[in-house]
Amino acid sequence: MATAKILTRYAYVTNQTYVGTSKLTTSAIDRFHNCSVAMASSKDEEWKNAKTIYEFTVKDLEGRDVKLDKYKGKVLIVVNVASKCGFTKPNYNDLNELYSMYHDQGLEILGFPCNQFGHQEPGCEVDIKEFVKKNNVKWDMFAKVDVNGDHAIPLYNWLKSKVEGMLFDAIKWNFTKFVINKEGLPVARYTPSTRPMEFKERIEAELKR
Repeated sequence: MATAKILTRYAYVTNQTYVGTSKLTTSAIDRFHNCSVAMASSKDEEWKNAKTIYEFTVKDLEGRDVKLDKYKGKVLIVVNVASKCGFTKPNYNDLNELYSMYHDQGLEILGFPCNQFGHQEPGCEVDIKEFVKKNNVKWDMFAKVDVNGDHAIPLYNWLKSKVEGMLFDAIKWNFTKFVINKEGLPVARYTPSTRPMEFKERIEAELKR
């Protein structure tokens, strides 16, 4: 168990390359191989033809495909999350509160763990599940992804192209929030420093439409 935990802690330091696994237990090695990021090739540009978020498929924490058309008619918050960021606690607290307040009215929150910013989401899916449970997260959490660069998943390439960021379109840090309306269209983008409760009125307005 101890070796497995140590391996998890360092698996992403060298881009998922780990030297000296000969002393690790079989379970630790298996866990290392499960430490993966759901990536896509930058050459895949079919996302440019997408009209709504419902045309995308992503991976859940078990590695299973999830078609986003399951969220048709819902208001969505899509957010790249990290467990070891200075923004983690306030964002998780607010997202949990918003979900509690508005889920019955049609709000869904989609969290995408990402380790691209300060290596602040270093763990595997097992670690993410433990963090989610510890923080009483009821909303949907998906597999770890890249949101920028050559291996950004198509969903994030599409989101960035639809709602411009300040100065440039790339995701700047953990906890960039997108609001998606009931028609599956991105209608707002909020910076990492903007707490989710600060745009509560926007969520309420979209739910009433």
